[in-house]
Amino acid sequence: MSPLVMKIAPWLMLVMSNMFMTFAWYGHLKGKPMALPVAIISSWLIALPEYLLAVPANRIGHNVYSTAQLKTGQEAITLIVFTLFSYFYLGEAVKWTTLLGFGLIFCGAALVFFFK
Repeated sequence: MSPLVMKIAPWLMLVMSNMFMTFAWYGHLKGKPMALPVAIISSWLIALPEYLLAVPANRIGHNVYSTAQLKTGQEAITLIVFTLFSYFYLGEAVKWTTLLGFGLIFCGAALVFFFK
């Protein structure tokens, strides 16, 4: 695998895995409420592709990045995916306080990621 692919592939795979996981955790909150056991089982089925992407992403990424960098990058991706999901899918407003709080988390992630 080329060095460029090893640098980029983990982030693309983590974006996709986060899309699955966000849907698994929060997708059942929209529309008609479903029975909790159905929500749990359907969430597990949606989460399976998340694991199929996240585990190899971290394996590939660990050749280039530290685990702390992978984790903080993944958390930043999670916040972006969650914000877009809650706005576009759940129809929830994004408050300035949420953006500020997420911004502070991004600052912490930048410390870990860029100042090794």
